[in-house]
Amino acid sequence: MKKRHLLDPAALAIYARLLRYVKRYWLVFLLAFAAMIIYSLTQTAFAALMKPLMNGGFVNRNPMVIRLIAGEILLLFFVRGLAGFTLNYSMSWIGRRVILALRSDLFRKLLNLPASFFDSNATGTLLSKLTYNTEQVAESTTNSVKVAVRDTVTVVALLGWMIYLNWLLTVLILVIVPLIAGLTTYVSRRFRKVSTRIQDSMGEISRTTEEVIAGHRMVKLYSAETAETARFELANQQNLRQNLKLAFTSAVANPVIQVIAGAGLALVLYVLTLKPFKAGNNVGDFASFLTAVTLLLPPLRRLTDVMAAVQRGIAAGESIFELLDLDSEQDRGTHTLAQVRGELCFRQVDFAYPSSRAPVLKNISFDLHPGERIALVGRSGSGKSTLASLVPRFYDPDGGRILIDGIDLRDVPLAELRRQIAMVTQNVILFNDTIAHNIAYGAPEGASEEAIREAARTARLLDEIEQLPEGFGTVVGERGLLLSGGQRQRLSIARALINNAPILVLDEATSALDSEAEQAVEEALDRLMSGRTTLVIAHRLTTVERANRILVLNQGRIVETGTHQELLESGGLYASLYRLEIRGRT
Repeated sequence: MKKRHLLDPAALAIYARLLRYVKRYWLVFLLAFAAMIIYSLTQTAFAALMKPLMNGGFVNRNPMVIRLIAGEILLLFFVRGLAGFTLNYSMSWIGRRVILALRSDLFRKLLNLPASFFDSNATGTLLSKLTYNTEQVAESTTNSVKVAVRDTVTVVALLGWMIYLNWLLTVLILVIVPLIAGLTTYVSRRFRKVSTRIQDSMGEISRTTEEVIAGHRMVKLYSAETAETARFELANQQNLRQNLKLAFTSAVANPVIQVIAGAGLALVLYVLTLKPFKAGNNVGDFASFLTAVTLLLPPLRRLTDVMAAVQRGIAAGESIFELLDLDSEQDRGTHTLAQVRGELCFRQVDFAYPSSRAPVLKNISFDLHPGERIALVGRSGSGKSTLASLVPRFYDPDGGRILIDGIDLRDVPLAELRRQIAMVTQNVILFNDTIAHNIAYGAPEGASEEAIREAARTARLLDEIEQLPEGFGTVVGERGLLLSGGQRQRLSIARALINNAPILVLDEATSALDSEAEQAVEEALDRLMSGRTTLVIAHRLTTVERANRILVLNQGRIVETGTHQELLESGGLYASLYRLEIRGRT
């Protein structure tokens, strides 16, 4: 990520874009802004009260003036407290809604990004953008704005009062301002650079943790705890170093600014003893001026601190907007599908993954007629699963066309196309929800309890579900880990059954089942496949023997076509693979 100074036009553009999220809540912001002004002016009012208090109360010893000023100070602090509450709660209210809006935008974008994006981006990094980076953005667009406006008004008001009291002395004090401004510029650059590194390190921590949590069984199986701990500690230490650099910069900047400000205060005290500045000043003026100078130091320090949050917000915003500005899945289809027959035609299809550009599929051409069952077989890496991924347009071919009922898939809206397709893959995706909801996930319009039960029955899962204490209300756990592999696979099949789509893609759909369960599910699948176009992918060739046709892929090309018996008799690659499998089972 390119590092930019705050005054860089690109950085300003990012920050302006972030502030547009605040603009949505302009009424609440106006309330907060009014509270900022009132809160800021109470500082100057307090300094101004020191003049009559010292002159009338302590020099002239008038007790009525002291009582009057005491009441005014009490009222002043009441107003200050009310304004502070309104300001802080309003900006927190806006900040949480900015986070809500950003996270919603990011989540919707993630749902609409193409599959190729997820192939090349780590989950942990994406989670970091959704969680950590959005918090940084909210800090920079709400709390930072609050500090910037409130303390800027405070500084301006106090300076105005000081000029009123003694303009010559005020001009002398302003000599220290360029020193503070210069230091602020340096600190802001440093904060931006380190903040970007912190966000990168947080992404690495999230990615490493997510991988270990997802693969905890594999880690334990191969006794890789030490190696994974070392990998995590490397990322954790990097995050620590960057945060310490940020803390060091902040810790150094504040004392230096305070020393500069303190030197200015000492200069004031000295200059006030000189004749040119002493004339015309009384005790009240001196006390009020000194109070104003003292009150000027904290907002100047906070204005320096706020740069850190702004720089973090710009770095986080740049990362977030890079994701939000990515192109979503290409969905320009306008052709409405009427009653789909389920005919699929591949015409000279070529495909390569963007990350490698090495061709995975080359000149693939074949037809699937309605109700026909075609099996794809071949060695691992031959392109079977990739070919299946082209049907629901997880990827688009680089060359050639795929047609559904004679219409190019790219001419059909994605949502409408995918309603016509049910998929059961070897990597079953279940959500941490009930069994009923996981089955009904295949029916976007919702499903009745009876339809869910029927799907489970057809998938040979009903008896096992009813034996569970909560039945269909049983929560399956994260990724369905509370179910056995066979149960997860059959639940996925039930989800496909309830979808009732005319096109069915089975990618190793029975791979996790034992022989008895596999036979039961295959009987259910036979009924499901009746009258539907079905694409079956299998490594176990005994599961595709009853296909109408078998396509044999090798290095991305179709090298053989025929029935099971025809391919065995031809003695080609299929026959060789079949003999190896039979030999491995004996």
